[in-house]
Amino acid sequence: MHPAAQLTAAQRLARHVAGTSFADLPPAAIQAVRNFTLDLVGVGIAGTRSPYAAGVRQATQGWGAGSDAHVFATGEALPAPHAAFINAFQAHALEFDCVHEAAVLHPFTVVVPVLLAEAEARGLSGQTYVTAAALGVDVAAGLGVAARSQIQFFRPATCGLFGAVAALSHARGLTAEATAHAFGYALAFASGTMQAHVEGTPALAASVAGAARSAFVAVDLVQAGLPGPLGSVDGPFGYLTLFERDSALEPVLASLGQVWRACEVSWKPFPSGRASHGGIDMILELARQGMTADNLDRLVISAPPLIHHLVGRPIAPPPLEVNYARLCLPYVGAIALLTGGVGLTDFTSERLNDPEVHAVARRIEVVVNQVQAASAFVPQSAEARLKDGRIVSVATDVLLGTPQRPLSREAHLAKFRACSAYGFGGSKPKLEDALIAAVDRLVALEDVGLIGRLAAGLMS
Repeated sequence: MHPAAQLTAAQRLARHVAGTSFADLPPAAIQAVRNFTLDLVGVGIAGTRSPYAAGVRQATQGWGAGSDAHVFATGEALPAPHAAFINAFQAHALEFDCVHEAAVLHPFTVVVPVLLAEAEARGLSGQTYVTAAALGVDVAAGLGVAARSQIQFFRPATCGLFGAVAALSHARGLTAEATAHAFGYALAFASGTMQAHVEGTPALAASVAGAARSAFVAVDLVQAGLPGPLGSVDGPFGYLTLFERDSALEPVLASLGQVWRACEVSWKPFPSGRASHGGIDMILELARQGMTADNLDRLVISAPPLIHHLVGRPIAPPPLEVNYARLCLPYVGAIALLTGGVGLTDFTSERLNDPEVHAVARRIEVVVNQVQAASAFVPQSAEARLKDGRIVSVATDVLLGTPQRPLSREAHLAKFRACSAYGFGGSKPKLEDALIAAVDRLVALEDVGLIGRLAAGLMS
């Protein structure tokens, strides 16, 4: 490596990844990895019910045989990169995966499937897994936090790939120099288009899946002796130059080892785009104030530009595509008002095209408020005009599920069990208990592959 003053950003990140041990992690970061490993496994199990998941599993059958690791819920044994591809797709397919709001990405969604596949294929101790996961989140979320402009590429895939390469590099014990070269291949393979978000297509989850598979390719290439470009993050054609219009990376680099990004991650309490959750929460509060689907005349939700950009789309006429609906605040808001919440079963074909839902959704509008910060999720407010002339309103500065307003352990486990039952087609209490117990004692596990096998439904 070069003298510190001459290091590229990738080399500085690589030093953090290679030089950090389990003993360096604060208890809060360890607990966050526990929490969001279980959460991610749960949503990945549920994701087997995505209408596109079977097609993804079918496609991988032609990519080569192997039995290194298993697919969540369905249990196919595949080469580790292919299992990680499917599991990452399933983990994002239902828009229920945890999120780092300031970074505008899902940092565990690529990292956990990669590490669980690696654990099944090669073996990982609990301490190595926890450290690798925390470091992967540091890198992925750190790159997202460094951005100062509105998201234009899909960061869960682009930043997520850098995070997964960091996690896998640490898990395999790569040197800082080798890790920096592996980041070069993360840049080479980075992809993820927001066009899929605009159109509401499964290419979003597929880009996350591609990042998971590409992490294995990147690290394997470096271990085979191929050098990668060292300016992959801050070079003239590096990640920040190509993928972000404006960025400030130095504060992120200076915070390495002091700020642990895993501690900043939020749960998703609803299976829809995170940007819709403030609106859902406010609608539920307005319902407690007396607003109903029958008496609502017009509801206006005022939110930062990012919220409008991500979920402010109007309800589309039937047939409504499921991925579009998950990213449509008028749709999920109408569901919340009609049913008292938003759940996994609210995206069936019948529900998506329910005339009553569409009628309510057409009365909900999202507008941009005075906030100018590119990545802000709050503050938000909602004002409803009722048919009798009354006006009811509410505002929020903190979203449900954030570290400042976290899910209780009871709610966290209830979400996991609901996801498991949805994915497996029925409750499996013994399996759910075994997974919860394994994650609770994650640090002491000698073989983290146990979690991957349990997530596949294998009890033995």
